[in-house]
Amino acid sequence: MARPRKPLLSRDRIVDTARALVDGEGLAAVSTRRLAAELGVSGPSLYNHFRTKDQILEAVADSVSAQVDLSMFDAADGRDWRTALHDWAVSYRAALRAHPNIVPVLAQGPGRRPAGLRLADAVFGAMVDAGWSPAQATSIGALMRYFVTGSALGSFAGGFVDDEAAYDPADYPHLGQAHLLADRQELIDERAFETGLTALLDGLSVQYAGRPRPTP
Repeated sequence: MARPRKPLLSRDRIVDTARALVDGEGLAAVSTRRLAAELGVSGPSLYNHFRTKDQILEAVADSVSAQVDLSMFDAADGRDWRTALHDWAVSYRAALRAHPNIVPVLAQGPGRRPAGLRLADAVFGAMVDAGWSPAQATSIGALMRYFVTGSALGSFAGGFVDDEAAYDPADYPHLGQAHLLADRQELIDERAFETGLTALLDGLSVQYAGRPRPTP
């Protein structure tokens, strides 16, 4: 009986395996040697697809960017700029929260990554089409990236220990309930994100209403 053939090594298999390593063990877990072992191939065979570890991490980051929904920016979609920006930010954060260990790479910007550049292009184009100036559209894209990536880097609620004794009222008179935050991490973090996103969009709406109109 013939032996079952091993799956052919491909760029997608390498990226999927590297992403699983990053998700499970962090950025430091990725090396060509470790990836080769996980894939059951020799190390040099990886170089047919990626020359360096950094290229692999860039590809992992781009695979996460590709998970972000951009359909709300399609001309035929019909959502106004504020609703589209809100829905996109929710999808963007969901993708990053599913893969938090790659966020430091994503936070550096899109570089030459195709999916990252498509994301930036979609946001910028939609804002300009909605009537924002190119300079304002650039600022909106930047501030949304700051806000979303910052929210995905860690949990506010999860940063508090669940030991009531850690919050001596003599030292921290206003943190008497802080030990309860970790148990409500999901609720608190989601509510904080929506509160911040709403405040951000409210502020942009005020600016939008007061923006200079082009002379007919």
